[in-house]
Amino acid sequence: MKRFSPKRNYESSRKLIAYVSLHEATEEDYRRIGFKSGLEVHQQLATESKLFCRCPAGIYHEDNEYDAEVIRHMRPTLSELGEYDGTALMEFKTRKEIIYRINNENACTYEVDDTPPFPLDRKALDIALEISLLCKLNIVGEVHITRKQYLDGSIPTGFQRSAILGVEGEIELSNKKVRIIQLSIEEDSCREISDIGHTRVYKTDRLGMPLIETVTYPDMLTPWELAEAAEYIRFLNRSTGKVRTGIGSGREDVNVSCEGGSRVEVKGVAHNSWIPALSHNEAFRQYALLHIRDILNERIKDPSGWKMSSREISPGETGLLSEPVKRAFDNNMSVYALRLPLCKQILSHFTQPGKIFADELSDRLKVIACIEKPNMSHSEELEPLITKSQWKKISSVLEAGDDDAMILLWGPPEDIPTALETVEERMQLAFKEVPNETRKSFPDGTTMFERVLPGKDRMYPDTDSAPIPLHDDQIEEIRSKLPESVSDRIKKMKQWGIPEDTYRYILSKNLYPLIVSISEDFGFDPRDIGIFLGHRFKNIEGTMKAHKNFSYEIIHNLLGFIRAQDLRIEIAGPMLKVLYLHPKMRYESILTTLNFKKKEIDEILAPIEFLYEKFKQERISEDSDCAVNWIMGQIRKQATGNVSLGDLRKIVEKRIKADD
Repeated sequence: MKRFSPKRNYESSRKLIAYVSLHEATEEDYRRIGFKSGLEVHQQLATESKLFCRCPAGIYHEDNEYDAEVIRHMRPTLSELGEYDGTALMEFKTRKEIIYRINNENACTYEVDDTPPFPLDRKALDIALEISLLCKLNIVGEVHITRKQYLDGSIPTGFQRSAILGVEGEIELSNKKVRIIQLSIEEDSCREISDIGHTRVYKTDRLGMPLIETVTYPDMLTPWELAEAAEYIRFLNRSTGKVRTGIGSGREDVNVSCEGGSRVEVKGVAHNSWIPALSHNEAFRQYALLHIRDILNERIKDPSGWKMSSREISPGETGLLSEPVKRAFDNNMSVYALRLPLCKQILSHFTQPGKIFADELSDRLKVIACIEKPNMSHSEELEPLITKSQWKKISSVLEAGDDDAMILLWGPPEDIPTALETVEERMQLAFKEVPNETRKSFPDGTTMFERVLPGKDRMYPDTDSAPIPLHDDQIEEIRSKLPESVSDRIKKMKQWGIPEDTYRYILSKNLYPLIVSISEDFGFDPRDIGIFLGHRFKNIEGTMKAHKNFSYEIIHNLLGFIRAQDLRIEIAGPMLKVLYLHPKMRYESILTTLNFKKKEIDEILAPIEFLYEKFKQERISEDSDCAVNWIMGQIRKQATGNVSLGDLRKIVEKRIKADD
């Protein structure tokens, strides 16, 4: 579907909703729209087995590596209160066939609810309790396993076993404290492979792995506070050294609203760097939807009487020969024209960068009616698929007025009733509110409709699992071994003088304990170790592929060797490059490979005067700094590992000044 150009959208919308870009926005802008947001942070735990069975955890397979497929269909059932869940009803409309690809290596009959759950994995429970204490949560007296309905098909049983471990805690950001509602331990869901038409395919290799969910209050009032909170929780989890890392091991759901809007959950945010743009755009999307609501209610005094009209059309009626409409007819699809009374300029109203309100409809047609895009055209496209003369004919067929909007949608005949109902339902919601929904996130900071937000009453006791009492001595033993808090680690690194540009890397890789152990065991300055890890080792890790046997313990041992040999820390960089690829190589052999020779400082300093005279004779430069840099370049290789390069530079500078 063609869309308005971003430039035109921004120009027209700023006057109406005062939209500002993320990097132009101020705290006042967020106060003006009432920005509010919270987090649901999911983190896999590093255990050998899954949470409620003894299949191995952490074994992944390629998409085409599976031993069997299980096919299921979603069917809504009445709750104990005699009600249907809105998400279940929506998923039922999609008529999805859900396929699970199973590998025998890491799946069993528990996954399809043919075997009762094993006792909860105790290692996972201890890790989750440790993280709960780090979040300063009040720990429950008994762990009660519940079943949480999972209505998107990502768990074959239709429910997830979950248990709350702690409530009412807090974390400390740079400028405020953020309250934690609760932390739960639960089993992970499947990984989605594809979702096309009426078929959704999942892999079960991630299914059942131990996972914690940390839920905050909506205390973040700017996108930047939100990103900081997500990073803090990520660092806190990793500070234990007992959680999984890598793609998919940690994921955030971001809850966003603006004043007068609704809680919208942006699902599966894979990278914290996406959070500012996603939350900013979602808040302004809601702000735009509220403006659309106001326009509609101003035009239409009795929204209950508003009614969309539709009519099936054929190419012969209107002369529709343009693509993709012609392709739709060629594929035996039905084409319908819709009239939206008094909705002129609503479909082209800005919602998020590069998107307009028509996309809200098109997205729902893809998700609920399962009609792949492009699935519609409309009368307000800047680069229309349908010509003006064709829209004029459609207008005549629909008996549309100048203030009406029109849509042309197409799809398989069996999907058309759902499609028409979907458009009608979304337009009715436009008169009332910002819909509660979950939305899929994209790297560019935009989102699309994913499903209706599940209802609150979707948890009930799991009668297959007995309560697990938590004794005070068990909790106190875990508490006695807690690592330092993330905020305390940051304070310590500031005291040591470690540059702030290293903090994110050090905390995300949980290298802080390595700094402490190296400085305590071998007497190195923590600042030097922090700089080495945060700059030099970061570069190595970012540009080279490590041997499978490489571990951070090797860095500890390497620095111990350097101290024992009375070498300088600068030699650690070249040596570590070799160890990164050959972790079992002897340190002495590495030094030989590097042509390193131990020298006294006087031997290194001996050629300085000669080099300076050569520099002046060759008239390389009149600048003394340039002379120092050139001389350092000549003696650097000999000096590395034998003398501090910083101290050496000071000596060179002093001798040059004395010579002048």
